[in-house]
Parts: sequence; structure tokens; C-alpha cells
Amino acid sequence: MRELRMKSKGLLLVVSGPSGAGKGTICKALIEKNPNVVLSVSATTRAPRNGEIEGVSYYFKSEQQFKEMIANDELLEWAAFCSNYYGTPKKYVEKMLQEGKDVILEIDVQGALKVRSKYPEGIYIFILPPSMEELKSRITNRGTESQEVINERLNTARLEFTHINKYNYIIINDRLEDAVKDLEAIIIAEKCRIERSQEIIKEVCNI
Repeated sequence: MRELRMKSKGLLLVVSGPSGAGKGTICKALIEKNPNVVLSVSATTRAPRNGEIEGVSYYFKSEQQFKEMIANDELLEWAAFCSNYYGTPKKYVEKMLQEGKDVILEIDVQGALKVRSKYPEGIYIFILPPSMEELKSRITNRGTESQEVINERLNTARLEFTHINKYNYIIINDRLEDAVKDLEAIIIAEKCRIERSQEIIKEVCNI
């Protein structure tokens, strides 16, 4: 049965949440445990942080290059955030889905809503921190942003919370291990949905 499921089209998993909620850490941990899950690498115009690698962390682009990608319809979605552009190159995503891979888009709310208008069959997951106090602590402890940017991220988080009901699931990231298990459970449940299992039904039931 699992072999039949692997032959079907992959799941598009759109994961959002405020900066500091830990969505990147959750997605990385999931991918390390599940070889059939891949992360879509976003393009951005922001400067690389220490340790980030071109083509692995992001595709780092100039503003002009990014605008050319928009003009050439090379992005599944794109958005502006904190004076920078972020977007999802669509060619890789579509290729992986057709090969049966589950693709994670780790993107902000603006981008997720754009993707949802094109891919309503996707699974939309919002990562929440255990509290706003914890969120502020996580952002501050990075030591990479000014107080002005920290405040902007917290204000953005409050706005993002108003869109939670447009997602299918929420995961509270209090303990990383539990959050990853929650995400795995969502994937398993979605793969067992009737509308995603028509090939298996035909094979087993001969209908």
C-alpha cells in the first residue's frame, strides 16, 4: 500500500508563522527524518546571514534580478517584508510534486494566501509560539536584528495571527520533538484522505 501511495502526486505543505516561531527548525527536523519530504528553497533580496548558503538556505538575488523573475512568471508567489523581497521559484516545486515528493513551502502569510488561491488542495499549517513573551525572547536572542526590526517583527506577528483561520492546521512549537510529531501526523492523515487515495481504492476494490 505504501508503494501505491508513493506513486501518487506529492503533497504541497505550506508552513507559515511569525518570525521566531521556529518553523524553519521544525521543517528541517522533519526533512531529516523523512527522505520523501523536500524543502522548496526561496529567493530573496535580503543579505545572507552567517552560515547561510546560496541555493540551500535561499537563492540570494539583487532587486533587479528578483523583479526579472516576477516579470518572467518564474515565481509561484512573492511578497515584500521588512524592505526585502521573498518568493518561491515554481519550476522546482512542480517537478518535485509530479515525482511524488512532498514539498514544504516555508513562507509568510502573504505568500501562503497567494499560493492558496492557486493550489487550494494544498495543506496550510500555521506555527504558533507558546506565548508572545517567548516569541519576543527568541527574536531578541538571535542578536541579528536592531530593536526597530524586532518591534516590526512583533507587530507583523500580531497581524499574521488575524489570518490563522485561513489555514487548515495549527502547531504550537513549545517542544521541537512534539511539533515535528504533530507535523508528521498531519501528513499521514492527509495521505489517507479519500480524495487522495483514488488509485489505491481502484487497486484494492476493483472499482
